Amino acid sequence: MNWLKIHEKGIKRAAVGILILAAAAFLAVTVVLLRKRKAIEAEIAERQYGQMEDSNVLGSDVIQYQGKAYRRNTYVKAVLCLGVDRDGAMTEETTPGFGGQADGIFLVAQDTARNSLKVLMIPRDTMTEITMTDLSGNVLGKDIHHLTLAYTYGNGRETSCEYMREAVSELLGGLEIDYYIAANTEVISILNDAVGGVTVTIPTDGMEKSDPEFIQGATVTLTGEQAEKFVRYRDTGKDHSALYRMDQEEEYIMGFFQAVKERSRTDSNIVPALFEQIEDYMVTDMAKDQYLKLAMDALETESLGEENFYTVPGSGVTTARYDEFYADEEALLPLILEMFYRETGQ
Repeated sequence: MNWLKIHEKGIKRAAVGILILAAAAFLAVTVVLLRKRKAIEAEIAERQYGQMEDSNVLGSDVIQYQGKAYRRNTYVKAVLCLGVDRDGAMTEETTPGFGGQADGIFLVAQDTARNSLKVLMIPRDTMTEITMTDLSGNVLGKDIHHLTLAYTYGNGRETSCEYMREAVSELLGGLEIDYYIAANTEVISILNDAVGGVTVTIPTDGMEKSDPEFIQGATVTLTGEQAEKFVRYRDTGKDHSALYRMDQEEEYIMGFFQAVKERSRTDSNIVPALFEQIEDYMVTDMAKDQYLKLAMDALETESLGEENFYTVPGSGVTTARYDEFYADEEALLPLILEMFYRETGQ
């Protein structure tokens, strides 16, 4: 009996020792990750402060880059397009924290002279300064956080879009954003079925967990709720799954506009009709003729393919709780100049 008690005590001590070692290991990993994150945050803050002190930023009239001068192309409009993780109509304001997150973030360069588009895809987990509020909407200040949350701190409508516009502009070095248009996830299935389905090639391994037809490499014409499943699927058990999901978003956008283009050959009113169906599910500061032209320019782009899509360059960091993405500003600047600026003799 005494031997059993001694044995039990030994087991308990060993278990306690293992727990202590595990806790110590977890703490050490957490400290390393926090130090890495703080170092990156400090670097971001330093770059942003440096931009404030430097007149040669994207908000300036003329940008000097590698010995050349660039001026904002006034014919190219910057339109922030947001896909919001929210159900139901977007006609009513919401309490901050309950209006959904910006699950899809795209900055469109609309060349109004050439009737063409380029799309900059921005990872939702991008770490940047965002405005934070309390539940009453009172601004508490700014902090570096996930870009997707900037929408959440607003009222689910215009204020949310303005917070996103401000955050994306700062992320891109002060680039002026002309307009915004936000729509919730319900529009995906509505628009998908309105054009008779969208044909895509399944780009991501493991998507059959969402739908048995979604086998990587297979060509599928999406119908009904399949469209939303395709666009929104990500394996949350894998690091940076939201980043890899952008391949699905790009594939769907290309497929959707191809479907609209085909329908427009027999139905010249297809674009206005599509917007009429989703008016209650979207928020925008664009006039009707402006967002209709945006859609028509997408259709008139000779081939809306991979060459029209860009992704914010950067690197991902996995913390103990969340995925984080940090933009590479040095690599981002020439990309923004290509999309929104023109070389000038000045």
